Amino acid sequence: MPTLTVQVQTTLDGYMAGPQGEMDWMTFPWSDDVGAYIGDLMAPVDHILLGRHLAEGFIPHWAAGPEGEPQEAIDFMNDTPKTVMSRTLTTSPWPGTEVASDLLDAVAALKARNGGGDVIGYGGATLVASLLADGLVDDLHVFVNPTAIGAGLPVFPAGADTRMQTVAATRFACGITALHLQPA
Repeated sequence: MPTLTVQVQTTLDGYMAGPQGEMDWMTFPWSDDVGAYIGDLMAPVDHILLGRHLAEGFIPHWAAGPEGEPQEAIDFMNDTPKTVMSRTLTTSPWPGTEVASDLLDAVAALKARNGGGDVIGYGGATLVASLLADGLVDDLHVFVNPTAIGAGLPVFPAGADTRMQTVAATRFACGITALHLQPA
């Protein structure tokens, strides 16, 4: 059965973005070991799950063939089918992308595909919080950047009781540490 992996970038103090969605705190350039780790994460993936807000920047960014990105990454991001979770869109403005409004149904359908590969979720705070709260995440990879910003959009919202177990922690040459977590 396909698994749902979620990959997020965070600050030391647990924020996915600043108060206005800022992501200028992320560590770049990434070292080659980060790229290799992400390559391993993506190998079994054949579907991408996105929140609408992220999709609005993510899909056009990759469609433009961003300079400095490896061509295989650009091709993967552009060619892999996507589902965008949205309460406002009813049709997709992007090729190879479907829109869904019910998260539980969408994830169940993606996991029930016969012979399907794994699904990777990228999302804003709302999608990630919903996936975690609904117990839909099989693997969580948190890329902790060595920066604290003091306020913003948290990975785990206030009052959340999300128990995880650490599978592995990997420190990269650029200073980012990846935590591979699974539900406890």
